[in-house]
Amino acid sequence: MTSPKRLFALPLVALLAGCPGEAPATDASSRRVVVYCGRGEALLAPLLARYQERTGAALDVRYSGTPTLSAQLRVEGDRSPADVVIAQECGALGAIADLLAPLPDDLVARVDPRFRDPGGRWVGTSGRARVLVHDAARVKPEDLPRRLEDLADPRWKGRVGWAPGNASFQAHVSALRHLWGEARARAWLEAMIENAPRAYAKNGPIVEAVAAGEVDLGWVNHYYLLRLKRPGSAVANASFAEPGDAGNLLMLSGAAVRAGSPVEEEARRLVAFLVSDEAQEYFARETFEYPVVPGVATHPDVAPLEALGLATVDPVHLTDLEPTLELLRRCGLQ
Repeated sequence: MTSPKRLFALPLVALLAGCPGEAPATDASSRRVVVYCGRGEALLAPLLARYQERTGAALDVRYSGTPTLSAQLRVEGDRSPADVVIAQECGALGAIADLLAPLPDDLVARVDPRFRDPGGRWVGTSGRARVLVHDAARVKPEDLPRRLEDLADPRWKGRVGWAPGNASFQAHVSALRHLWGEARARAWLEAMIENAPRAYAKNGPIVEAVAAGEVDLGWVNHYYLLRLKRPGSAVANASFAEPGDAGNLLMLSGAAVRAGSPVEEEARRLVAFLVSDEAQEYFARETFEYPVVPGVATHPDVAPLEALGLATVDPVHLTDLEPTLELLRRCGLQ
């Protein structure tokens, strides 16, 4: 019997074709596709290798930070060698939308409307929820802050871990500036600093610090716990209980094709693969991320997307970084 998911999904061959009735390229002698990849090599390389093996495509993948690659594309303009851009944060794609080619309607339509560009120039490929990580033996779920703003309550003084230098932290603060306004966002940051949170370089060490009892709460992306969790551990993720709270954001990774790419057809095939069932199941099963294609299940250890009470935010606001960095500098966090 065909599963409901397969009833929804287009066949992988049709997706890789890039447009109806066109056969996918399997000629390894085709011109290489240059990929600017802002996601970690350890995370993306196995999936991209699978694509190359499946199609015979030649990929030249250049890894770096998403902000660096976005700035590089802006400087290079029409001279850029990039054909495909894979970004850690979709807001970065929104910020360079004028440099991107429209994607085929059938490709865009595969992705949940919440997780794609209304103009069809980029699609989300996977999501990471911003959560509180806590040790349920020390902080019961009913005692957790109900709203992000509640983290600044004096009862949490010295008990919270955060990572002000982390890209997701900065993207979240960028969203807060738009959701709350500049004054309220700054007041919250200053109240948090007064509460003496412990600063860490990355999300992973925050999860480890919660497990070790260094801090009671950590403000992180959800999938770090799943990668680091040990059997028998009481450490768990939690969203803020207030529906639509500004703390409940989904950070989207995404992909796009550069306008003017001489191999646009091949570039579209790669983007199509990233939203195929196969790739979406990879993100769900191997990296514990949220799939963006309806009908593809999350990992059983990951809270359903519908349970997160997500806030609504324009992805472009996540990369309004210059004012955010200036705010963090004024607060002494940079």
